[in-house]
Amino acid sequence: MPKETLKQLSPSPARLREIKSLRFLGEWIYEPSLWHITRYTASMAFFVGLFVAFMPLPGQMVLAAFLAFRLRCNLPISIGLVWITNPLTMPAIYFLSYKVGALIIDVPVQAIEFELSIAWLFGELQEIWRPFLLGCLICGFFFGALGYFIISLLWRMRVARRWRERKLKRARAAQNSNPSPGVKP
Repeated sequence: MPKETLKQLSPSPARLREIKSLRFLGEWIYEPSLWHITRYTASMAFFVGLFVAFMPLPGQMVLAAFLAFRLRCNLPISIGLVWITNPLTMPAIYFLSYKVGALIIDVPVQAIEFELSIAWLFGELQEIWRPFLLGCLICGFFFGALGYFIISLLWRMRVARRWRERKLKRARAAQNSNPSPGVKP
């Protein structure tokens, strides 16, 4: 999404102060760096959001908000990216993480038959927790870093393109204002 669209979707600081339900969070929620969109805040927000999305923890949005505050990056982007792991994508993402972790620590990948129960959860996690958590950390760091570098690269490319367009526009304006020497009007 272009920067202008994101700015339109983000609330203004004055609008944030009007929202009474945010007052319990204190003054930190009004920190300007949490709402501005710059190359750093957007890139780092992608890192935070994607990293936290791979963590199998309850309260991912709270963790993403805390990291966004500590790293001074865009809060809405960080929290929004956490929703990459949702009930539809979670099984595939966590199975990928488990396979990566099992590959790294050289453990055979077990055939996992899912059953929605607490007994299954604790029984299976007791068997696979090491490769699963290692894979979550590795995938979270990898995809977070990939998101960071892609957003940073796209931002730089966009700025460079705009500089070239401005330079070309100035050159055309200068050429139109200075007629060729030796040509009489």
